[in-house]
Amino acid sequence: MRRGLPALGLQRLGAGALTMLLAAVWGGAASAESLADAITLAYQTNPTLQAQRASQRATDETYVQARSGFRPTANIQASGNWYWQKFASCNILFGCYSPGSGGFSQNYNTLNAQLSVTQPIYTGGRATAKLKAAEAQVLAGREQLRQTEGQVMLSVIQAYEDVRRDEQALQIRKDNVGVLQRQVDETRARFQVGEVTRTDVAQSEAQLAAAQALLSSAQAQLASSRAAYATVIGQSPATLEPEPPFKVFPTTVDEAFDTVEYNNPQIRQADYSEEAAEAQVSEAKASRMPQVGLQGSYGYEQPISPFDTSANVRSTTASIVFSQPIFAGGAVESQIRQYTEEANVARIQLEQARRISIQNVSQAWSTLLAARANITADEEQVRAARVAFEGTRAEQQAGLRTTLEVLSAQQVLEEAQLSLVTARHDEYVASATVLNVMGLLEAKNLVPGIDRELGSHTFEQLKRAPGYVPGVDEAVSAIDSIGHKGVRTLPAEVDRPIATGSPDAGPPGAQPAGK
Repeated sequence: MRRGLPALGLQRLGAGALTMLLAAVWGGAASAESLADAITLAYQTNPTLQAQRASQRATDETYVQARSGFRPTANIQASGNWYWQKFASCNILFGCYSPGSGGFSQNYNTLNAQLSVTQPIYTGGRATAKLKAAEAQVLAGREQLRQTEGQVMLSVIQAYEDVRRDEQALQIRKDNVGVLQRQVDETRARFQVGEVTRTDVAQSEAQLAAAQALLSSAQAQLASSRAAYATVIGQSPATLEPEPPFKVFPTTVDEAFDTVEYNNPQIRQADYSEEAAEAQVSEAKASRMPQVGLQGSYGYEQPISPFDTSANVRSTTASIVFSQPIFAGGAVESQIRQYTEEANVARIQLEQARRISIQNVSQAWSTLLAARANITADEEQVRAARVAFEGTRAEQQAGLRTTLEVLSAQQVLEEAQLSLVTARHDEYVASATVLNVMGLLEAKNLVPGIDRELGSHTFEQLKRAPGYVPGVDEAVSAIDSIGHKGVRTLPAEVDRPIATGSPDAGPPGAQPAGK
């Protein structure tokens, strides 16, 4: 039974104590002090990403299972039999007496064993279609893994930037409290000598109390962001270094739109899912085609009692089997109609994925532009607000400004500084969002040289998994795939680890998904 924190103890914890407790819960002192460190740790240990990798490895096995349709199967069966029979005494004149009047019985024991081997030669294209569907599903799974990786990387960047923003905001709040405390002390001293009224003192004290309340809220917000950081990355943050610029980023929105068309994982996943649905239609249609196979068996029968090796019976058979479905009660035609409609659904979902991706990149780019404009405006506002505050305070010393005007100027400066910190945070997160929609927010682009394997498999490894029969797969596949097209990979067929899922971003003008 798991036990959480005692309710009373949790209520007594302050923001700083709660942060220290979270650090202890997550295993002590943090070591991920840079964004690259945080990304590497999350890439290796994040539960969401690990679960998706495990799901992908499960999907890999469907490809191995589909290839078994080209391979021989062997079965062995053995049995021991005991027979007992009793016969009544019979003759021509008097017929048969009852069993109790005599008769005779016999019994004998035998051992039977049989080995049978079946090798498909031509399945009407069913095995080929099933393999194509499995391959397309594996490729779709790779894109789902890429999408999950991008979402996790975006969560890491979001959590990292939230902590940095809240740390800076907390420092601004602390500085503001310090300035206001000095203002209160100065106002009280001037009140003692009669230079200001009690109203001025009350105004300063009220502003200080409000600033202290905001400081407490900032501490709580930072503790919340640190907890979110620990949840995504796996450990509490220490002192975080400034975030580095992105090494890969579009220069124009047109480049972003072009990249989305051929590299967005949601679009690519929908495209591969459509191919898998079309392959299922082909598999259903292949059920109406003839099938050809080879069958061979070897049988052995031996009496047990009395055991006489010279009395055994051996048999060997070899045959070519041809089968042609004639009537299935409408089941095949129904499956064809069913899978055709599912292919239509997949085709519609591909268009929907394309529209959503275009919308997302447009919104993310607009947010990015707004954040950049805010940074420029906020930097100017901070500069002007600082000059105004310093001037207002100097003029107050000369008796030209009131205490209320100084407090107002200080508040404007504080809000401008907070606004600038938020704008820089929003600009970096918006940039990461643009990259995520483009399909470029991957660990390989954020941390060059990161280990991208992590238990992945290539198609060649899956092809040669246990059960592979050299030469047989290739020969039967070549016969069965006559008239069937292979899976179209995007943008070009490259045997890559499933852990990362997609080919590297192609050049501008590469063929978009679904084209």
